[in-house]
Amino acid sequence: MKNIRTYQNITPTIDDSVFIDDTALVIGDVTLGTDSSIWPMTVVRGDVNKIRIGKRSNIQDSSVIHVTHPHTDMPEGYAVSIGDNVTVGHKVILHGCTVGDHCLVGMGSTIMDGAVLEAFVLLGAGSLVSPGKVLEGGHLWLGSPVRKVRPLSEEERKWIEYSAQHYVDLKNDHMEDN
Repeated sequence: MKNIRTYQNITPTIDDSVFIDDTALVIGDVTLGTDSSIWPMTVVRGDVNKIRIGKRSNIQDSSVIHVTHPHTDMPEGYAVSIGDNVTVGHKVILHGCTVGDHCLVGMGSTIMDGAVLEAFVLLGAGSLVSPGKVLEGGHLWLGSPVRKVRPLSEEERKWIEYSAQHYVDLKNDHMEDN
């Protein structure tokens, strides 16, 4: 497939249950977990470091996931790690960061190198997470720069779980149609 590319002899590792839209691009050292999905016009570029996306996670339309290469000042560089049951909204930029399990990243947000979202973070649309910032789990965060707003309600936690399941169901429908 032209939209799944080997780079420097490293080919993406993609479970058979994964949906990748024909217009999305996945390159290099990328692993996509069971039942995850990559939606239209999204780029997942693991060319100079690794990208790991967990089970039942979805990366929505026009998002960009990239990494920072290892160099003298940063021998490991910055890889990207996305946990299980994560929803990444439309037009999100994830660069060299870690997103824990059960997170929802709102549309148009940017998460920079070395930033960490702990489990059960709800990141509001258009938020900017600065390099190295750690977002405490179980809270709503929003703004540019991001700030902690309040603990998540039980309904919000359920919504995060629902969103992940909804995208598993949606990708299954798309896979059946193709």
